[in-house]
Amino acid sequence: MQPRLTLVTLGVTDLSKSRAFYEAWGWKASSASQPGVAFFQANGLALALFGRADLAKDAGVEDKPTGFAAITMAYNARSKAEADEVYARAIAAGAQAVKPLQDVFWGGYSGYFADPDGHLWEIAWNPFFPLDDEGHLFLPDSLT
Repeated sequence: MQPRLTLVTLGVTDLSKSRAFYEAWGWKASSASQPGVAFFQANGLALALFGRADLAKDAGVEDKPTGFAAITMAYNARSKAEADEVYARAIAAGAQAVKPLQDVFWGGYSGYFADPDGHLWEIAWNPFFPLDDEGHLFLPDSLT
C-alpha cells in the first residue's frame, strides 16, 4: 500500500458561512463544488466542507457535539513572518484566536485559531520541516 491522504472533509453547521470564511482567508473554491459541498485544492490533497448532519448520515454515525475533536489541521509557513501574515489573515476573515503565535519548546513558532465551526488550525514555522518550492512538506526520511 502507498500511504496517502487525498481528501480531508470537515463537517460544518453552515456551509455558506464556512465557505465564505475559507474564501476570505484566501482559499479558492474548486469548480467541482456543488450546493451541498465545497472543495478547495491544497497542494497534493483537497479540503472539503460538507454539512455536519449529512456527513454523519453518510458515515452512518450519530451527529453529536464532540467538543475538542483531538485533531488539528496545520499550515506550515516558510518563515515566522509568513506565519504571522497567515494567522492575521485568518483572524481578519473571522477565525477565533485560540493561542497566539509564539516561540515553542520544539524550536519553532506556532499558534492556533478555530474556524467558524471550531475546527482547529495550527499555523507554524518549523525549521526542521522545510517546504519545497510548491509548498509541499517532506519529512526528513520520506525521500529515501
